[in-house]
Amino acid sequence: MVKILFLCHGNICRSPMAQYILQDMVSRSGRTGEFEIDSAAVSREEIGNPVYPPARREMERRGVPCGGHRARQVTMEDYRHFDRIYYMDGSNARFLARMLPRDPDKIRPLLDRDVADPWYTGDFIRTYEDLVEGCKKILEEF
Repeated sequence: MVKILFLCHGNICRSPMAQYILQDMVSRSGRTGEFEIDSAAVSREEIGNPVYPPARREMERRGVPCGGHRARQVTMEDYRHFDRIYYMDGSNARFLARMLPRDPDKIRPLLDRDVADPWYTGDFIRTYEDLVEGCKKILEEF
C-alpha cells in the first residue's frame, strides 16, 4: 500500500482538495485498496476547521466528494508513517524544514511550481487544475 500525505499551510484548501481529488481518481481507477491518502497543515492556525466552503463548492461542482475533514497539523508520526509527503509551495517547504527531517526522497513539492493558493487568489478553478495535474503524476508514478 502506498501512503500519501498532502500538506499546505492551513489544511483547509489545497491539501484536503488534493486528498479528495486523489481519492476520487484512485476510486474511479479501481485501485482503492492500493492507497492510503490523507492531508495536514504545516501551521496550527486552522486546526479543527472543515474544508473552506469555496474549496468544498469547487469540489462539489466537479463531482468530487469531500468527507468530514477537520484540519490538523503534520507530526513526526506522519513522517514515519507516510511513504510520500507532498507540499504545495515554497512557504510550506520552509515550515517543513523546521518540523521534519530533510528527506527529498519522501518530502517533495507536488508540482515543479507553486500550487496556486486560493486563500489569497480566490481562484479555486486554477487550484483544482493544479491539483489534478499533480495527482495524475502521482498515479502515473505508482
